[in-house]
Amino acid sequence: MKSSPPPLAHRLRPQKLKEFVGQRHLLSDDGFITCMLSQGHLDSMVFWGPPGCGKTTLATLLAGAVEADFHRLSAVTAGVADVRKIAQVGRENQANGRRTVLFLDEIHRFNKAQQDFLLAPVEEGCLILLGATTENPSFSIITPLLSRARVAVLEGLSEVEIKLLLERAVVRLTLDHGREIEVVSEALAVIAAYAQGDARRALNLLEMAYINFVPQAGSELTVAALAPLLAGRELAYDRDGEEHFNQISAFIKSMRAGDPDATLYWLGRMLKSGEEPLYCARRMIRFASEDIGNAAPQALQLAINARQAYETLGSPEGELALYQAAVYLATAPKSDAVYLALKRVAKEIKSTGNQPVPLQVRNAPTGLMKELGYGRDYVNPHRDVLNPALIKALPEKLVESSFYRPTENGYELTIRQRLAERERLRRQGLSGIGSGRRKDE
Repeated sequence: MKSSPPPLAHRLRPQKLKEFVGQRHLLSDDGFITCMLSQGHLDSMVFWGPPGCGKTTLATLLAGAVEADFHRLSAVTAGVADVRKIAQVGRENQANGRRTVLFLDEIHRFNKAQQDFLLAPVEEGCLILLGATTENPSFSIITPLLSRARVAVLEGLSEVEIKLLLERAVVRLTLDHGREIEVVSEALAVIAAYAQGDARRALNLLEMAYINFVPQAGSELTVAALAPLLAGRELAYDRDGEEHFNQISAFIKSMRAGDPDATLYWLGRMLKSGEEPLYCARRMIRFASEDIGNAAPQALQLAINARQAYETLGSPEGELALYQAAVYLATAPKSDAVYLALKRVAKEIKSTGNQPVPLQVRNAPTGLMKELGYGRDYVNPHRDVLNPALIKALPEKLVESSFYRPTENGYELTIRQRLAERERLRRQGLSGIGSGRRKDE
């Protein structure tokens, strides 16, 4: 039985760096990898980038460029014992003046202890570590290892770059299968757009189309022939990874900027990508307090109602309530005055500690407490026009403190005016002006 050939993406891998497509910011004449190689060096690096951007290929080519002994492991299946064996080979190579490269794919899958084990051979220089990850290294790789390996950020390929690879692939397919096909330029453009920067996805799609939909020599690969393979386009998203945090950040900042269109787009992207709708609802509830606050007090209730509506209806009907709330939050007046007040209060409590409650506002349930001055001179604000402004509710050391500073946005302008009037009455009271107590009290 004839064995199947390797995937097209594997067969098309370049043999020299000059054939590598993409990552010009690293490999151009002034790119840092080019400059490093020009000095005869190859430092340990972590390649961080999306799938199909060339991390494995680049590692292989770099090892070849410095004539290093190349070893490849996957952190999904490998362990410390595997690294130990390669490190020993590296020490033997080092004694003979040869470099050793360990390419560790999915390096973020190694736990902390496994990553710790990499430190010694990298520090000794017996291993040049080239790690590859799709996860943010700041979250997934220990700091000591990051201090010994430079992070190289790889980007998804542009549509122009992917189309160049596809044109090479058509030539390779003709050689491998012994039959020529005519490829409509628009078909390659569609594949390049569908791939979303992932060269491997583009090449796999082209190979499937070639084998399954263009069976005869002289046939034409058209956009119509690709249609069955393009259904169910996937959106890049990881509910526990980098895209999760990037997109929720974009959603929050779109609402904060007052942009309903961007708000709707990012909410839609997350929901269509499989994000938990109640997570989005919880973030909107938080946003209503943190970024809108008393500028539009009803925003918090509306956000809570949207969450309850979704819990009642579920998807897809309940998602409409989330979209409605998102638009309201985006277009509502904004204020973070309460959020900043919370920060000021926390800082004050940490600084001044356990300040005593003023006697005037203490509870006085017994005669002894009243004799000691608990509750003395307290007045009910519902029955007094002026004196409530004279109630000293803050500890003595903090009487002049100001934590909540309302803006002039939305309803907070009204609050600001009320507080200004309260301050005016307080100053009048301190000057000895009458209490303003009602006659019917």
